[in-house]
Amino acid sequence: MNLFSDIRALVLASIETLQAEGALPEGLNLDPVTTEPPRDPAHGDMATNAAMVLAKPAKQKPRDIAEALAAKLADDPRIASAEVAGPGFLNLRLAPSVWQALPAAILKSGTDYGRSDMGKGVRVNVEYVSANPTGPMHVGHARGAIVGDAMASLLAYAGYDVTREYYINDGGAQVDVLARSVYLRYLEAHGQEVEFADGTYPGDYLVPVGQALKDKVGDAYLDKGEQFWLAEVREFATDAMMDLIRDDLAALGVHMDHFFSEKSLYGTGKIEAAIDSLRDKGLIYRGVLEPPKGKKPEDWEPREQTLFKSTEHGDDVDRPIMKSDGSWTYFAPDIAYHYDKVQRGFDMLIDIFGADHGGYVKRMKAAVSALSGGEVPLDIKLIQLVKLFKNGEPFKMSKRAGTFVTLRDLVDMVGADVARFHMLTRKSDAALDFDFDKVVEQSKENPVFYVQYAHARICSVLRKATEAGVNVTDETLASVTPDLSHPAEVALAAKLAEWPRLVETAARTHEPHRVATYLSELAADLHGLWNRGNDEPGLRFVQDDSAATQAKIALARATAVVISAGLGILGVTPVEEMR
Repeated sequence: MNLFSDIRALVLASIETLQAEGALPEGLNLDPVTTEPPRDPAHGDMATNAAMVLAKPAKQKPRDIAEALAAKLADDPRIASAEVAGPGFLNLRLAPSVWQALPAAILKSGTDYGRSDMGKGVRVNVEYVSANPTGPMHVGHARGAIVGDAMASLLAYAGYDVTREYYINDGGAQVDVLARSVYLRYLEAHGQEVEFADGTYPGDYLVPVGQALKDKVGDAYLDKGEQFWLAEVREFATDAMMDLIRDDLAALGVHMDHFFSEKSLYGTGKIEAAIDSLRDKGLIYRGVLEPPKGKKPEDWEPREQTLFKSTEHGDDVDRPIMKSDGSWTYFAPDIAYHYDKVQRGFDMLIDIFGADHGGYVKRMKAAVSALSGGEVPLDIKLIQLVKLFKNGEPFKMSKRAGTFVTLRDLVDMVGADVARFHMLTRKSDAALDFDFDKVVEQSKENPVFYVQYAHARICSVLRKATEAGVNVTDETLASVTPDLSHPAEVALAAKLAEWPRLVETAARTHEPHRVATYLSELAADLHGLWNRGNDEPGLRFVQDDSAATQAKIALARATAVVISAGLGILGVTPVEEMR
């Protein structure tokens, strides 16, 4: 059940009737017609822009179309009134029976209420986290992991076929540095004194890895040059770090469908195949780039390079894909990796990048556009920084990592549910303050607590009713017709009606934070109705007789169902009681 979709279908059917009667011309594009909540709730329950968007192509005044459309809509029993406002806005009020039927529809559907087939099985690859396997993940990685995971769940809920993917950056020089750092810990495990040179990783997290290497190879690498052990230790260390990363992600409730190794692109012909694909399209050439912005011409040393003609696909400048020494630039394996995704048959790609990757956006979009012939869209979401506070002061240090707060520190301190919800309270491209004290504070100023408390309150009232002998199973409540006569009850029902539309909007824009915002608003409506019951006994969920209690609790239970579905998308477990 999707009330907004249903009423939009009614609007479209009414337009088609007007066309059949000759009041509107045939052949109008009805795609821009929307039905959505009015900006001011006092204006009605829904508003449609139909008259405004059809006026120009129909060559009629918007108000004339709105009045004719209002007359048709008023004939439907679901419409209590259709009022024309201003130059042609059309505000609709729904009949009480519509709101009364909503809780039962939600309870019959359960957490599938709001689930959509909008995606129609379109195959989507969501790549997120993709941290270098050189150490534990930090809080910035945590935010990217949470946003990516919630986005994947949201898209799946909206009917897309989603693959969650992690790109392992194990092809660069940083993995050699990791291997050397592990070798130092290996020497330590043999009782030797070591010194961590600049650039190596001194964190304690490598102590057990060095010990594990000793347990595996004994003294085989002692007093040996790195040409004897670098390749093997590199692989051993990478595997150990990926095990650590998988464990940390699991603690956050994140589980990947696929891990892709950058190293698998080298020596396999995959990079060459991707570049050849671009060359076949006439997009690879030898040339000299213009001086970069901000550099004086006299400081610029032009040289001929192998370039990708990315400007033909929306980039600002063409991009080098091969260095003067014949080795690939960092961009070449990125092109090859995305070519591999296209070759695997994905219809849409989504990359979750850190804020420091802003310069990659246009070039990667250009590459995917070129590789897929413009058939596969790439959306890149940038994740802004997280600023940590504790006791009112910036919080920076970690015992394990030495220089930063790790993802595991975060989970250990506040729990996965709190971390996930709070990281989704703002749009991903906005900086986020994370105060370790405030996110566990039990107050309405804390959205995590406020939403969980709403669900727990409903569970509490259900237990109370059950103890009083009232049957409040979903099956029973779905057969009840609630009275919803008070504006606060109707407002809560109206907010529940927005859920299916919100899911589709959030999925279409790839913005899971919209779900968290909606849940906060829904919780506020529930708490507001609850608090009104303190002064108006007729609004209390538990009444003097069973039938009246069931009629009131049906709305509350429907609210709990939607909260549970929304939290499920965010990867947060709804609580049944607050402790």
